[in-house]
Amino acid sequence: MMQRTIAKPVEIVGVGLHGGNPVRLRLRPAPEDYGIVFVRDDLGLSIPVKTENVVDTRLATVIGAKGATISTIEHFLSAALAMGIDNLEVGIDGDEAPIMDGSAASFCLLFEEAGLAAQDKPKKAILIKKPIEVRDGDKFARLSPGKSSEVLFEIKFDHPAIRRQKYRFVFSRENYIKEIARARTFGFLKEVDYMRSIGKGLGGSLDNAIVLDEKRILNSDGLRFADEFVRHKILDAIGDMAFLGAPFLGRYEAFAGSHHINHLLVKALLSDPQTYKIVDAEGAKSPAKELERAFA
Repeated sequence: MMQRTIAKPVEIVGVGLHGGNPVRLRLRPAPEDYGIVFVRDDLGLSIPVKTENVVDTRLATVIGAKGATISTIEHFLSAALAMGIDNLEVGIDGDEAPIMDGSAASFCLLFEEAGLAAQDKPKKAILIKKPIEVRDGDKFARLSPGKSSEVLFEIKFDHPAIRRQKYRFVFSRENYIKEIARARTFGFLKEVDYMRSIGKGLGGSLDNAIVLDEKRILNSDGLRFADEFVRHKILDAIGDMAFLGAPFLGRYEAFAGSHHINHLLVKALLSDPQTYKIVDAEGAKSPAKELERAFA
């Protein structure tokens, strides 16, 4: 199985969740071993998707370099990883990725429009060799060895529309599009009011997020899945795991995880060479077979 980029340039226009400004995202093919690199087209500055470039994880995953930042990239990265993209240049003319409908579905459609192009070097993966975990009180995220590439996530909210939800996702592009891609981000009305008071969430609306008051969901069209909340947490986690630099083979498990915990988990794994091994999806060995199944 070989590395992939997109077959042709494509672009999409949307609104930034926090700034509320129109933003254009331009996807351009990239060579082998390039990785995913964001380019601030308005500044002529490149920011590779690497854990050392993460500068904020409070409201979203934010990367930055030389004083410039790009926020809310996790939904896009989630779609890129699920669609099997290894190398890509992502041009953007502002400091925030477009939120679209609050899910990754629009980005999946954009990749389908661009098409995939096989390249001349084998696809790589991060094989998890030893368990590693990051905790914050009762919250945690963990990577451990496994026979497949899977994500298990559990959330618990003191809200009648959410309560306790748990979901297990086994990686494949088909499964991602069917089970995860359409799950939208969510927030509480009291938090929305606060964020707007500090100049955040200005682009948020019922068209790009699930919004809840103290008792109910405010969106007139309801939920796309009965457990859409935990599915979106899985979507976010997949995007944050893109900072490993390659898809992972093993099990990700979390309870009440966050962008911050995910960032710490990626840093912890990459700082300990005994916990992982970089493998090629070439030949008939089991890692290659699993990569083919999950990311073909």
